[in-house]
Parts: sequence; C-alpha cells; structure tokens
Amino acid sequence: MVTLIDRTDTRPRHPEKANRPEHEMLRKPDWIRVKAPGSPIYKETQQIVRENGLVTVCEEAGCPNIGECWSKKHATMMIMGEICTRACAFCNVRTGLPTALDPNEPENVAIAVEKLGLAHVVITSVDRDDLPDGGAEHFAQVIRAIRRRTPKTTIEILTPDFLRKEGALEVVVAAKPDVFNHNLETVPSKYLKVRPGARYFHSIRLLQRVKELDPTMFTKSGIMVGLGEERNEVLQLMDDLRSAEVDFLTIGQYLAPTKRHIAVNRFVTPEEFKSYATVATTKGFLLVSSSPLTRSSHHAGEDFAQLRANRMAKLAHA
Repeated sequence: MVTLIDRTDTRPRHPEKANRPEHEMLRKPDWIRVKAPGSPIYKETQQIVRENGLVTVCEEAGCPNIGECWSKKHATMMIMGEICTRACAFCNVRTGLPTALDPNEPENVAIAVEKLGLAHVVITSVDRDDLPDGGAEHFAQVIRAIRRRTPKTTIEILTPDFLRKEGALEVVVAAKPDVFNHNLETVPSKYLKVRPGARYFHSIRLLQRVKELDPTMFTKSGIMVGLGEERNEVLQLMDDLRSAEVDFLTIGQYLAPTKRHIAVNRFVTPEEFKSYATVATTKGFLLVSSSPLTRSSHHAGEDFAQLRANRMAKLAHA
C-alpha cells in the first residue's frame, strides 16, 4: 500500500526561521522570470508523482524550472521523506525530526521512473543525520530497484555530505550510479550563515573520495551565486573542485524562498554567468552549466549525454 503525502499539513514549515526578521525581497530582473506551470503533460507528471506517494525536490525546494521540466516528464525524486534534519538558510525543504524510512519507496520510485519513461533520472534526498548511515543504504536500494525495472535508465544521484557517517559513501558508490553529485552550494566564507551544518572541505574530500573509489564515475557539484560571494572566491572554489577531479560544475542564481530565508545580495547578470562558464571550462571541467536559472538537475539528461561525449572526445585526444 502507498501512503500519499499529506499536502494539507498546517504545521509551520520552517519553525527554526519563525523568529528571524523579515527582509525585503528584491524585485527579480527580466532574465529570472519564468512561465507559470500548467500544461497537460505537467499535470500528467504531477498525477504520477501523487499516485506513487513520491516527494520531488521540484516542489519542495520551489524550483523555478518546474513548469518546463514537468512538461517534459522530467521530475527529480527526493527520497527519505520531506523533512530534513538540517536548517540551511537558503533551503525551502521542511526542517524537523523525519519519519521512519518507507521500505516500499525504492520500488515506488522505480515504478514512477518506468511510468514517466525516463532515460535519465535524478535522485536526491533530505539530510538524514538521524540515521546511522545517513541513508546510504536506502540510496543504494533505490539505485538497484531502478536498475531492475528499467536497466537502460541512467541514474544521477545528488547526495547529502554523509558527515560523520563512516563507510556510507562506499555503500552508495558500490551501487554504481552513473553520476555522483554533491553540491558545495556556496564559497567557504559563507558556510557559517548559509550552510552551517556542513563543512566545506569535508564536501570537497567526499567528491575526491568518489573518484578514488571509482575513477570512471562522473562527479558533479554546484553552487548558488548572489549571496555576497566575491568573484575570486568562486574561482578558488573552481580550483578546489578540479583538485578533486570533479567533472561537471553548475552555477545558478540564488532565489530566496521566503522573507525569512537568507536574503539575495544581488542578481548576477547573464554576462557574469557566461564569464564564469568560460573560466571554468579553461580550468578543465568536462562540462559547465552557468546561467541565472541553472539548477543541479535542470536538463540533466541532455547534460549527461554531453558529459559522456566530452569524456570520449578528451580520451580520443589524449
């Protein structure tokens, strides 16, 4: 039996932010605006998600690209519930004590992937610091369930940092996803305010360790800009990721979900995003996606195909 998510829950979504002062929301420039969702295929995708009792980061994080992606039947599954044990200042996912893991979730995710006809799927999760392995085995079960049901589907995972969860990373890598993504989110100087529960150099080491365990696995990471970071800090972050042999970098504009989340410092121009892409490419990333509306899983299928092609081209010229 599938238990559907209760969308009528009236509890505060972010109790830890309730006492924070509200900040003024900056008016979005024209290059940030997107069309409201509502196409027939969007509604079909929504129905499949609901029928299988699934959570998507598209909805929970308030992604601006949901209309485009769901109209193509592209949905990023968020496993292990909709309640996160951390309270990152930028994130719109609920914070609190999560519920027990659903043993049916791996198969339900695999069924939804089959119904949606996904050639490439992105699986992410909330942070589960309450679990001994941070949810690593659950990630592995989801990967294996998809492989059994739709073996040709390529799988990209976007994981937590598994901080203080010894052996967890090894479990996930052993399940052999095609792409291992872990986002840095911001530059190190902003971690205390933006991502206080995480550690920048632990995240770098996590990505480096993936390559040590499986040099053939694609690795990926992403950041948001517009949080007050300096350009030279972003360039140093690129170098740190390349030192960990990360293949793919995404850079997108931070958008505050509410007036009590950390405020947008500024809207980075499309020209600046193009400049970041140029620099990152020269630093050796196989692929770079840098634009105001870039998100980790936006165009993930097309990006994976390009990533694989770029690696083959690089090997051919080696």
